[in-house]
Amino acid sequence: MNKPESGIRSFPRNFWTAVSMEFFERGAYYGVLSVLSVYLVLSPGEGGLGFSREAAGAIMGTIPPLLYFLPLIAGALADRYGFRNILMIAFSFMITGYFLTGFMTSYGLVFASLVVMAIGAGFFKPVISGTIAHSTTEKNSTLGFGIFYWSINLGAFLFPLLLVPVLKKESYSYVFWMAAAAGVVLLLINIFLYREPIRAREKVPFSKIFEDIALVFRDWKFILMILIYSGFWIMYFQMYGTVLWYVNEYMDMTPVNNAVNGLISWMTQKPSAWEFDVEHVTVLNAGVIILLQLFVSRIVSRFKALPTIITGIGLGTAGMAILACSSHAWVFIAGCIVFTLGEMTAHPKFNSFVGLIAPSGKKAIYMGYSFFCSVIGSFVGGFVGAPLYSHFVDKMGRPDLLWLIFSCVGILSMAGLIWFNRYVIKKGSSQS
Repeated sequence: MNKPESGIRSFPRNFWTAVSMEFFERGAYYGVLSVLSVYLVLSPGEGGLGFSREAAGAIMGTIPPLLYFLPLIAGALADRYGFRNILMIAFSFMITGYFLTGFMTSYGLVFASLVVMAIGAGFFKPVISGTIAHSTTEKNSTLGFGIFYWSINLGAFLFPLLLVPVLKKESYSYVFWMAAAAGVVLLLINIFLYREPIRAREKVPFSKIFEDIALVFRDWKFILMILIYSGFWIMYFQMYGTVLWYVNEYMDMTPVNNAVNGLISWMTQKPSAWEFDVEHVTVLNAGVIILLQLFVSRIVSRFKALPTIITGIGLGTAGMAILACSSHAWVFIAGCIVFTLGEMTAHPKFNSFVGLIAPSGKKAIYMGYSFFCSVIGSFVGGFVGAPLYSHFVDKMGRPDLLWLIFSCVGILSMAGLIWFNRYVIKKGSSQS
C-alpha cells in the first residue's frame, strides 16, 4: 500500500519526532518566559531575586536577541557536523542553563546561566526547522509547517497553564527545573527516536556567513524596512516584560477570576479557586492564536502583504492603547486579545513583504535575515521598557502614559511602512 502524498498520514516518523521536540522545547521556554521578568524583580521574601527594573531589563534585552541571532551560526554548524550532533549540544546547554538558573541568586551568575540556556535554544531553532523542511514535500509542506507552528503555540499554552502555576507556588526555582527536565526529555528523544535527515552535508565555509551578513547590510532598503518593522516587535516584547510587571503589581483580576471560576464550577459541579496571574498573559496569547490563526490566515490571504502588515501593526497599536484606557480586568484582557490579533495578522505576511524587496536570486538569504526585527525589538524593548516602567509607573503612577508611548511606537512603525512603500518600493519600481 502506497503512502499518501498529502494529509496527516503522509509525514514520516521523523516529522512527528521533530514536532514533539518543538512542543517540549517551546513549552519549557515559554513556561520560563511567562514568569521570568517578574521573578527577577520580586523581593527575596516573595520568592524572587530582588533585582532592579533596569537590571532585569538588561537580561530581557540580551537573552532573546542572542537566541534569535545564534541560528545563523548554528545552521552552518548543523550542515557541517550533522543535525543530531548539534541537537545533542543544544539540549546539553539548555539543561545546564535552566538547571543552574534555578539555583543561582547573584545577578552575574543568573545572567550567565540564562546565556547558556539561550545558546542551547538558539542552536536548536534552525536544526528543528531544517528537519521539518527535510521531512516534508512540496505537496504537504504547507500542512507540515502549519502543524509545526501549531505545536509551538500548544507548548506555549499548556506549560504556563498547567505546570507553572503549580510549580511557582512551591518555588520559582521549580519552573526552571521543570524546563531542565523538559530538556532531559528532549535529549532522550534525540538519542533514541530522532534520525538524521537524509541529505548531503555541505562544507560551507564560515566566511560565507559573514559574506551574507555583509550582502544584506549593504542593502539600505532592507535594513530600513527591518528597522521600521521592529517597532511592532518593541511592543510585542513588552508582553514578557513591562506588561507582566503591570499585571503583578497594578491589576486587580477579580472580575476575570469570578467569571472563570463560575464557568469551571458550572462544568465540574465543584467549587473552583482559579486565579489569573502573570503566566496567563502568555496562555492568553497562545490560546487566541490556537483558536483563531487559521481563520485569520484565510482572511488575510486575500490581501496584499503591505496593507495587511500595516493593519496588523494597527491592531497591535490599538491593543496597547486599550491598556491605557482603563485598569479594569476585562479591558486588560481585551487589549491583550486585540494585540494578539495584530500579531496574527502582520507576522504571516511579513515574509511575503521581504520577498518583494529581495534581489532576484537572493530571496533565501534575505528571508534568513528577516528575523533581525525580533533581535532589534527584543533588545530595545528590554533595555528601554524597564526604565520607562520605572519612571511612568513606579514613580508617577501613570501606566496609561507608558502604554500610550508604546502605542506611539506602533503608529510610527505604521507611518514608516506607508512612507517606505510610497517612496522606496513604488519609486524604485517606477525607475526600474
